Amino acid sequence: MRDTSIVAAFDFDGTISTTDSLRIFVRETVGTPRFVAGALLASPWLIGAALRVVDRGTAKAAFLRASLGARTRAQLEYDAKRFITQHLPRLLRPEMLARLRQHRAMGHRIVLVSASPGLYLRLWATSVGFDAVLSTELAYDELGRFSGQFAEPNCWGPEKVRRLEAWWAASPPRVLFVYGDSRGDKEMAERADYAWIRGQGKLMPLPDADASRQAP
Repeated sequence: MRDTSIVAAFDFDGTISTTDSLRIFVRETVGTPRFVAGALLASPWLIGAALRVVDRGTAKAAFLRASLGARTRAQLEYDAKRFITQHLPRLLRPEMLARLRQHRAMGHRIVLVSASPGLYLRLWATSVGFDAVLSTELAYDELGRFSGQFAEPNCWGPEKVRRLEAWWAASPPRVLFVYGDSRGDKEMAERADYAWIRGQGKLMPLPDADASRQAP
């Protein structure tokens, strides 16, 4: 029987995956020459983001606009299916897949919260049993082409907490587990009852599902 009052929220890149999945997706979709050209064209925004004078989401959108161009939704959905079949499996960490299964076996709700695009994450997440995907979403124009913008703010940092709270609405979890790996997961980890950040110790054992709320 499921205990929907317990939620486990997972970051993807660097947490479940071994590397930045968006970089691999774009390179495999458009090829290395176009990937490099896109990075060069977007370099003013990318450098600005590195210096923290340009918003990360703005820089990411600039890179995708320069590299993916005005590909149609249908083209990108085809690219996403090919990516999760041919490339994504080799990027996944076995111990994190095991932790996903452990939460599911305990009846917890599991949610993926990522700055990478739902374009391909949603397909993969559905296949492994996530209850929801909260991610960065591409925007399309009236002809169904990628507009070079995002439909919502980049799902990073404080935006991750906003998305989580909107998802559970008036029914917040009794216990929240969070798994992350970087600065982009800081606010989400602070919101959690139990938080694990890669590089800050071993993966924690799961406490009793009926354990009382306590600070991470």
